[in-house]
Amino acid sequence: MDMNWSDADRAFTDEVRTFFDAELTPELREAGRWMTSVYGDHDLSMEWQHRLHTKGWAAPSWPKRYGGAEWSVTQRYIFARERVLAGAPPTSPMGIAMCGPALLGHGSDAQKDYFLPRMLTGEHFWCQGYSEPHAGSDLALLSMSARRDSDDFVCNGTKIWTTHANVANWIFCLVRTSQLARPQQGITFLLIPMDTPGITVTPIVMTSGEHIQNLIFFDNVRVPVTNVVGAIDDGWTVAKYLLEFERGGSAYAPELQVRLARVRELASEGSRPRLNESAFAAKVAAAQARVDVLETYEFKAMSDAARGGRPGLSGSVMKILGTELSQHITELALEAAGPYGHAFQPQAGFPGGPNVIPHDLNQFVGPRSAAIAPLKYFNDRAGSIYAGSNEIQRNIIAKAGLGI
Repeated sequence: MDMNWSDADRAFTDEVRTFFDAELTPELREAGRWMTSVYGDHDLSMEWQHRLHTKGWAAPSWPKRYGGAEWSVTQRYIFARERVLAGAPPTSPMGIAMCGPALLGHGSDAQKDYFLPRMLTGEHFWCQGYSEPHAGSDLALLSMSARRDSDDFVCNGTKIWTTHANVANWIFCLVRTSQLARPQQGITFLLIPMDTPGITVTPIVMTSGEHIQNLIFFDNVRVPVTNVVGAIDDGWTVAKYLLEFERGGSAYAPELQVRLARVRELASEGSRPRLNESAFAAKVAAAQARVDVLETYEFKAMSDAARGGRPGLSGSVMKILGTELSQHITELALEAAGPYGHAFQPQAGFPGGPNVIPHDLNQFVGPRSAAIAPLKYFNDRAGSIYAGSNEIQRNIIAKAGLGI
């Protein structure tokens, strides 16, 4: 595997930087630089998606036939790194990076022609209906029912922890259409418009005051059978395909490299720089080594993908290493923040949704990077749980990769 960038890669890097310099407004840079969630501010993320779509870059991996950039895995990696360095906000992954690949892999031609262009423009904004009150990491236990009635399914049940359901107008859901021998059987992948009668969205407000997640109730919601992706009762196949992209469809190392560099900057500030303390410096150096190892692993995964491979088990490996390293870096940032890390100052950051706790938007104490350290720390605790808990990922690796 050649670890060096080619002349074409370096030229592409220059093109990306030029685009960022031209298109990133101060507001967009601020939203990306100071975000405290895995999701950016909704309105600013949509503005950024519009600018990317105008350039033809909103869907890096999609085929050009469907409006994608059809970049190589190397180009996608370069773009991910340069986005974080430039302070650009991320776009929501629910449509373009998750439901989009599911449709490309398992959708009908009619579904691709209808849904994919609307994902790119933002006319359709998606959320994910997987988790239920009693089915999260063990997703096969889901019970939301979809009963066939002529050309419709009638859906009843509940979905929980649904990010941005309050602003989404479409949801892709896993529903139970049959009770078969294995719990993974009898599940169907279904696309549902959020304005369908019988859908009620209830906010879940975190103790931090942020409203990002939601609880959704489905009461006799009628959905056309034509909205099934893949085969009825075989939605588990589509879900597994999608989860490969959610867990390992993008690289973690570019963002982690930038965040660790910012920890060094924060630790060097003030009258008593933490980076001069040998114990803390050793922690940062050890974290750097782990990030470098992850980056090398991701380069290997890129090389495999360039030859036509899919994330597969590497998606689980990257999800474990990436999220746990991310959590560790938030711990280092909190330590580097010192006393400023003890205060709750949501006004210093850009969360993934509104904060309902009153606070002064223009005042915070200490360096801004220190003020957001506890916000990022608490938000990142969910990283090892969402997209299938890391314990589940280890089970997948043990079973499918090691035969245990």
